[in-house]
Amino acid sequence: MITELGHFALILATMIAVVQMVIPLIGAHKRWSGWMAVAEPAAQAQFFFVAFSFGALMWAFVTSDFSVLLVTENSHSLKPMLYKISGTWGNHEGSMLLWVLIVSLFGAAASIWGGGLPPTLKARVLSVQASIGVAFYGFILFTSNPFLRLVNPPFDGQDLNPLLQDPGLAFHPPFLYLGYVGLSMAFSFAIAALIEGRVDAAWGRWVRPWTLAAWIFLTIGIALGSWWAYYELGWGGFWFWDPVENASFMPWLLSAALLHSAIVVEKRESLKSWTILLAILAFGFSLIGTFIVRSGLLTSVHAFANDPERGVVILFILAFFTGGALTLFAVRAQAMEAKGIFSMVSRESALVANNLLLAVACFVVFVGTLWPVVAEMAFDRKLSVGAPFFNAAFPPFMVALGLLLPLGAMLPWKRAQVKKTAVSLRYALVLALALAGLVWSMQSDRSLLGPVGVFLGAWIVSGAAVDLWTRAGRSGQLARLFRLPRADWGKAIAHAGLGITIFAIAGLTAWKQEDIRIAKLNEPFSIGPFELTLVDVVEGRGPNYFTTMGVVEVTKNGRPEAILNPEKRVYPVAQMPTTEAAIDYRFTRDLYVVIGDAQEGGGYTMRTYIKPFANWIWGGCLLMALGGLFSLSDRRFRVAAGARKSAMAGVPAE
Repeated sequence: MITELGHFALILATMIAVVQMVIPLIGAHKRWSGWMAVAEPAAQAQFFFVAFSFGALMWAFVTSDFSVLLVTENSHSLKPMLYKISGTWGNHEGSMLLWVLIVSLFGAAASIWGGGLPPTLKARVLSVQASIGVAFYGFILFTSNPFLRLVNPPFDGQDLNPLLQDPGLAFHPPFLYLGYVGLSMAFSFAIAALIEGRVDAAWGRWVRPWTLAAWIFLTIGIALGSWWAYYELGWGGFWFWDPVENASFMPWLLSAALLHSAIVVEKRESLKSWTILLAILAFGFSLIGTFIVRSGLLTSVHAFANDPERGVVILFILAFFTGGALTLFAVRAQAMEAKGIFSMVSRESALVANNLLLAVACFVVFVGTLWPVVAEMAFDRKLSVGAPFFNAAFPPFMVALGLLLPLGAMLPWKRAQVKKTAVSLRYALVLALALAGLVWSMQSDRSLLGPVGVFLGAWIVSGAAVDLWTRAGRSGQLARLFRLPRADWGKAIAHAGLGITIFAIAGLTAWKQEDIRIAKLNEPFSIGPFELTLVDVVEGRGPNYFTTMGVVEVTKNGRPEAILNPEKRVYPVAQMPTTEAAIDYRFTRDLYVVIGDAQEGGGYTMRTYIKPFANWIWGGCLLMALGGLFSLSDRRFRVAAGARKSAMAGVPAE
């Protein structure tokens, strides 16, 4: 009965979304306040019914209701409760229900906290947001219904993909979706502004917190996915340039550019057209990611589905929203005339350079991701674009961005002198060069990767610190430092997080060590300063799997360092093996051990890695997200934007 109620609630939410899409839009055009007022209760009611529908599906998973087809295909009675719950979204149909839940969540949030928005803009924003929901409601109900029943239910289910039975993967998709789908709010603001024919400083202030929230969630989601790949897949890497990894990374790059360009709109009323275009493209790339994950167009370990027919429907949704938005953008271009004037040397110019580097980097990733498909369709050639291409083509843009970041963040608005700002950063530059030189002198080889990573990391982190110190002023500097706006602290923390991540990636790539061998019982072997001994191999079973677990003793300079237990698991229901790496986490390095199959001559295959500064990668990502949270908590975002300035710099459409 609960399942049928969940299905009915989803249908009701669809009908409410249609009303929310049509009535407020007409009301805004006619200036009918009563019709515009429909948007708020409709957005909140829509969220209520979708939340009930999602809760009903989750209840079916929690209670192992195998009369529901989706539960049968993605759950099992012996599965731990956490993975029963995460099984709700660990599949195509459930993940799409989560998608519309988050679309409605952001719409409801805008209806509650959008009190400072002009009535017409608010009505149009909620109407556009509802139109996105309508498209995906239709997709779910007609092609991906999660509430289908079985006439003859089995006694037990087929289990969730074992790779998804992990805490990292339990939380990774919800955060990723909050970022992906959260960008729909920036898209809705952009389309509403285009319909209204008005883009000004107030609009820039309104769109920033929604974009910032989406970027924060996307940052956390990508970090969780990277961490999961690192410790779960057993290959020791944190990023593989997999198509689905790229599908989440591209919107992250564009949303970072959107955040910075919206600042220019708010402060200087410039870059209006570019900011609107970024809002459209950021959400467009989120839809591209949805298409890649579900169409089977590109093979990926992360893909939810391999269904070209459903992929075509998503492609039509992508074409409708992105194509329609770009058409409207072209028609309304004259309404976005820039008012602010700035010189070639200014913070505005630095932010333009920032935007161009991020956008071109995104384009490089996009080309590398889809080029195999283009080559096969256009030239009938099967090509593979892998890590070597991305590792060669992408880093130069990040190096340029890292070099520009501290200087650009400190340049004054409108007109600046590079020499004056550079003098403030002289000690940061000296520190970065000294650390890079020290690392260069200590290396056994002459690779530039490590020293360059150290230089960029130190340059960005120390530059962020100098920026904060300078903003505090000269008198009572320390006391004023802690009274700075949270947005200033947020910017510094986020930039420092980026610097730490860049350093960690470069350091890990440059200085990692690897050993692959057949390890025999009680025969020690060495890697770096460590000596490892496989002392035992234990067969056992978990809640829903069988395990082969190694017992590895690690010593350093003759003293015990750790005991590691790498595992090889087999899930009998899914008939699928997985690798569980054993990792000794330390502040400056990870010792990473993976056990493989037994060998005929005795012993087991074993891979051992020393991963320097691995944890710093995710620590840097968390700092970036923390910086975003600091900025989001700034009073300027917590208080409504308020009434527009009396002399608004915008051009009406009429």
